[in-house]
Amino acid sequence: MKHRRISRRRLAIAGSSAAAVVAAGVLLPHANAAQPTAPSPRALAPAAAARLASDLTSRLGDRTAGSYYDTKSRQLVVNVLDATADRKVQEAGAVPRTVTHTLAELRRSAQSLRDRPRIPGTAWSIDPRINQLVVTADRTVRGAQLDRLTRSVTALGSTARLRRSAGRFTPFVAGGDAIFADGARCSLGFNVVKDGQPYFLTAGHCGVAFKSWSGTSGGPQIGSVEAATFPGHDFALVKYTDATAAHPSSVDLYNGSTQAITRAGDPAVGQVVQRSGSTTQLHGGTVTGLDATVNYEEGSVTGLIQTDVCAEPGDSGGALFSGDTAVGLTSGGSGDCTSGGETFFQPVTAALAQYGAQIG
Repeated sequence: MKHRRISRRRLAIAGSSAAAVVAAGVLLPHANAAQPTAPSPRALAPAAAARLASDLTSRLGDRTAGSYYDTKSRQLVVNVLDATADRKVQEAGAVPRTVTHTLAELRRSAQSLRDRPRIPGTAWSIDPRINQLVVTADRTVRGAQLDRLTRSVTALGSTARLRRSAGRFTPFVAGGDAIFADGARCSLGFNVVKDGQPYFLTAGHCGVAFKSWSGTSGGPQIGSVEAATFPGHDFALVKYTDATAAHPSSVDLYNGSTQAITRAGDPAVGQVVQRSGSTTQLHGGTVTGLDATVNYEEGSVTGLIQTDVCAEPGDSGGALFSGDTAVGLTSGGSGDCTSGGETFFQPVTAALAQYGAQIG
């Protein structure tokens, strides 16, 4: 075999080509490597989902538009407006969902209704599952009032929708254990501690109407109302006056047992909750809206939790809870526990903050 002499120029070219191949051999695997995948959504307990929702809302601000808890997957779904929020939600272990309306838009729609003359028998709250403000009219809203409400909701465009309720929105005075006043019955919500002394929370409309409460009908006083607010909010703080009265931090389940309550928290839309009251005892359901406004005949109450849990007169003030977490105090609603209905609850966290009290 003969050997040919290769010119220096051709050798340089060949060397360059080889270097290029080597370089390509190094770089190509990187170019074809799988890109980092987003972390999978985490399964969360309801209380953990609510805390994560609050944290994400605080961090992302107007890049989010509400959130809800998917009970089947046990995941938090967060409405987002842009790619940055989408990524942050995924990194936090929640499920991002791109929507049309910002939370600010939906809140402006709610404010526009609050600015109009009040129509008793109406209520509204933001439902993040449909990214709309849901306006509800009970059976007492008809004629000219219904026409006026329909025009107002229509003017809000796709940010709002109108629905009807077969019942009547009313405070549930006649729920926890029964407490009695002169001619009235409500329900004890949660036992709390303030300045080292025992108190309990109940509905504000119960506390405004009556100052002295007993554990039995016509029995001796067990507590005296120290503060109460209704309408506007719906909570009352009652100080125990009977030193022998037991005041455990628990909720009556009406089956011979109780649920210990160790903390208070805010719920997430979609979260499963239970309500205990002296008329209808224990019932469950889901949270359907937050920051709800309801217009009772007696006045408007804002900042409420809306649910599909039933309740009836006498359940007012009773405990809404999720496991060991205190969530709300029964305010009012429509329907009953035979045909179903919807009920509004005063958040416990707002009552505790107002009165400087703690669960205990």
